Amino acid sequence: MTTAVIVDAVRTAGGKRNGKLRNWHPVELAAEALKAIAERNQLDPSVVDDVIMGCVMQVGEQSLNIGRNAVLTAGWPESVPATTIDRQCGSSQQSLHFAAQGVMAGAYDIAVAAGVEVMTRTPMGSSVVRDLGFPFSPRMMARFADRGGLVGQGIGAEMIADQWGISREDLDAFSAQSHQRAARATAEGRFENEIIPVAIRDDEQNDTDELITRAKTKKALIDAKANESAAPDAAPPAAAPAAAAAPAAAAAPATPAAKAGAPPSAQFAPATGATK
Repeated sequence: MTTAVIVDAVRTAGGKRNGKLRNWHPVELAAEALKAIAERNQLDPSVVDDVIMGCVMQVGEQSLNIGRNAVLTAGWPESVPATTIDRQCGSSQQSLHFAAQGVMAGAYDIAVAAGVEVMTRTPMGSSVVRDLGFPFSPRMMARFADRGGLVGQGIGAEMIADQWGISREDLDAFSAQSHQRAARATAEGRFENEIIPVAIRDDEQNDTDELITRAKTKKALIDAKANESAAPDAAPPAAAPAAAAAPAAAAAPATPAAKAGAPPSAQFAPATGATK
C-alpha cells in the first residue's frame, strides 16, 4: 500500500462573530488558502488530482460545491476537480482522511484537503429550510422517542457529562488550560508557519486567532467569556447580508497529501503535520 504524507499545511487565522473576517465571502477566503499552499510550495495546481473541502452549511454563499468555486476563484486550472463534503463538525478532518485514502489507494498522486465555514454570513442551521421540509424523518424521530427524542448539541453535551461524571469545574479547568496553551503558543510564534495573513481593510491584516482568550486563570477566563457574551454585537457592515449578526467563525486550512516517492512535482515541501 502506498504511504500518504502531509507535505504542508496552511490556514487563515480563526475569526469570531462579526470579527475581522466578517466581510470575507467564504469562497474568497478558502481561495486564499489554496493560493498560499501552491505559491509557497511552488506547486503547479494542474498536477492536483482532487480538492476535497469540508463545509457544513452548504447554502447561500457556501452552496453549489464551494470547493469547486474556491478552486476557480484561486485561479487554478478548470481541469482541477473539487468536491465538498459534510460530516458536520468533523468535515475538514474528514476531507484530510479522504485525500489520504485516495493516495493510499493509488487513485491520487497529489490531493488537497481543505475546509471553510464563515458563520457570520452563513449561520449555523441555515441549511434547514423549514418551508421545504425537516431533515429528520418521522421514523428517525420515532427511533429516539423513548429516550426523550433528538436533542441539540447543548443538551447532548450535558448528557455526555452526566454519563461520564464530568463536572462543570472539570470542564472549566480544561477550557482554561486550552486557552492558556493556545495563548502561549501564539506568543511563542508556533502558529506563524501555518497562518497566512489576510487583509481586513486597506493595508491592515489579520494573522492572529481571535477566539483565544488571553486569561491567566480559570476565573479570569470565565469572566472574560461572560463579558464577551453579554456585549452587544458589532454592527454588521452595510454590504453584508442580514446573517452578519449571527455567530461567526472562519478558517480555511488547506493540506496537500501526496504519495511518498511520488514524481518530483509532488516533492515540494517537508511535512509539517495537520493544522488541527
